[in-house]
Amino acid sequence: MESYEEAGALPDSFWQERAEGGSEDRGTWIRQFVAEAPDGSWAGTATVLVERPEDGRAIFGEVTEAQATVVGVYVRPEARGAGLVDALLRVAVGWSWSQEPPLSRVRLFVHEENGRAAAAYRRFGFVPTGGRADTLKSGAPRDVEHELRRS
Repeated sequence: MESYEEAGALPDSFWQERAEGGSEDRGTWIRQFVAEAPDGSWAGTATVLVERPEDGRAIFGEVTEAQATVVGVYVRPEARGAGLVDALLRVAVGWSWSQEPPLSRVRLFVHEENGRAAAAYRRFGFVPTGGRADTLKSGAPRDVEHELRRS
């Protein structure tokens, strides 16, 4: 939902707060997963936010069912093509399905012009719902909702 340049322009404090917010001692509504390259450098990330109607937390639109929303999926260019997106999604979705009480779905949003990301999510099993959001507050709902339902 953001370019590398936009993400790189954010201050270190933003990324530190996001990592701290996803740590295990801050509760179960948010979790950040980080992938490491063989040399120990940062290779990618995915963040999961749990939304339940009774909690009053809504990331994009009204929450009508218990769900997780995956945000901030990013893989460094030099790490792409090695299955890292699938690995991050496996961990993120697995953690989502482990929540109690159970969640009914995991969703994410893909910019309508990001065919590469949409294809990766479809290969993983996500399907478009027809829903849209304006995740970057640009004035137009250009992000397409995809979901993976609990079987």
